[in-house]
Amino acid sequence: MKVAVVGSTGMVGQVMLKVLEERNFPVTELIPVASEKSVGKKVKYKQEEFTIVSMKDAIAAKPDIAIFSAGGATSLEFAPLFAEAGTTVIDNSSAWRMDPDKKLVVPEINADVLTKEDKIIANPNCSTIQLVMVLGPLNKKYDLKRVIVSTYQSVTGTGKAAVDQLNSEITGDKTIAKVYPYQIFKNALPHCDVFADDDYTKEEIKLMKEPKKILGDDTFNLTATAVRVPVQGGHSESVNIEFENEFDLDEVRKILSETPGVVVVDNVKNNEYPMPLYSEGKDEVFVGRIRRDLSQPKTLNLWIVADNLRKGAATNAVQIAEYLAANNLV
Repeated sequence: MKVAVVGSTGMVGQVMLKVLEERNFPVTELIPVASEKSVGKKVKYKQEEFTIVSMKDAIAAKPDIAIFSAGGATSLEFAPLFAEAGTTVIDNSSAWRMDPDKKLVVPEINADVLTKEDKIIANPNCSTIQLVMVLGPLNKKYDLKRVIVSTYQSVTGTGKAAVDQLNSEITGDKTIAKVYPYQIFKNALPHCDVFADDDYTKEEIKLMKEPKKILGDDTFNLTATAVRVPVQGGHSESVNIEFENEFDLDEVRKILSETPGVVVVDNVKNNEYPMPLYSEGKDEVFVGRIRRDLSQPKTLNLWIVADNLRKGAATNAVQIAEYLAANNLV
């Protein structure tokens, strides 16, 4: 299978190459794509070096699949051109997520919506993916009424420059440019992405809209607060879920433990709970601190952690590609 990776020099693009290799995706020809200034440079894949090509040359090569992680503007401009050439695009930006004509997919939850006609498929926001991995099976059983989510998000979600800022602040190096409006070391910023007119950030708006589309259910309410923290290995979420129906805690744990891609880590007597420290480099979504909300009925509290570069981005995109290949949709 001929596969293009658009944005192959970026933080997520590099992880995409790694995940394609680790999962042994059937790549017969790799086409790495990046900005004009990177054309001619090399990227590594399976111990080999591949030359980065231009967008124009990649489209002309007519890959079977193009996995994009190059920003919304790039996706809006070039994804349709790949699609016109017959390529199926899996896009990691926010460009197509809420387009009513495009599918928004987390394979374990809703891959069955995909067809051969879907030439541009949206990969959800990183925080959304780990959230719906838990909400999906619980919604089927107990019927969601209201969800309140507070995120604690890794600097890797902003990109390499943010990681550089954190590390420079740790070492006291004042020469590195700041990505955030304040220092992130020893701090927490209630500010992920830009603020919209309603004083919610774009990250919070994504979290409030995307789960409904993925679950195919707009009957529940969801509100979010997104916070950037000085962590490098994954996103964490504190989630309060009110259901229409009563639940049993043991049954909740059983449902989640039987959900593909979800690992329950919930033994507080032994101080066992999910942490980004242990999620880094892993593809699973970890859930723990599962307990009743004692302030009102039919309400659950839990804590979700996942590596935002892997399941939150690269791995989910590659899993979509795997589903397309396995079901002869490309």
